[in-house]
Amino acid sequence: MARIKGGLNAKKKHNRVLKLAKGYRGARSNQYRVAKQSVMRALTTAYAGRKERKRQFRQLWIARINAAARINGLSYSKFMYGLKLAGVDMNRKMLAEMAVNDAEGFKTLAELAKSKIA
Repeated sequence: MARIKGGLNAKKKHNRVLKLAKGYRGARSNQYRVAKQSVMRALTTAYAGRKERKRQFRQLWIARINAAARINGLSYSKFMYGLKLAGVDMNRKMLAEMAVNDAEGFKTLAELAKSKIA
């Protein structure tokens, strides 16, 4: 059986990493050894960033709901508790959207929450 040299596979691997490193400054975009380190770090940070984005959006939604709830005379926690007692099953994303774009609809939800708490 003939021997297969590994040059082609190594070249493919190097090119894959260098393609990901395109646009990096200096040796990071040209030299495989340096580019590999930069790409590994970048991919790790990108993965963490995707998780972080979800946390940040939830924070934003809660801040918006809290602001709108306080305008209607409730705190965020009392508003959410009132909705839970009322059986309103709405996620924070939609509640925040209502708080920004549909003040009247949010006000009715706030009144409903108030009535269930009292």
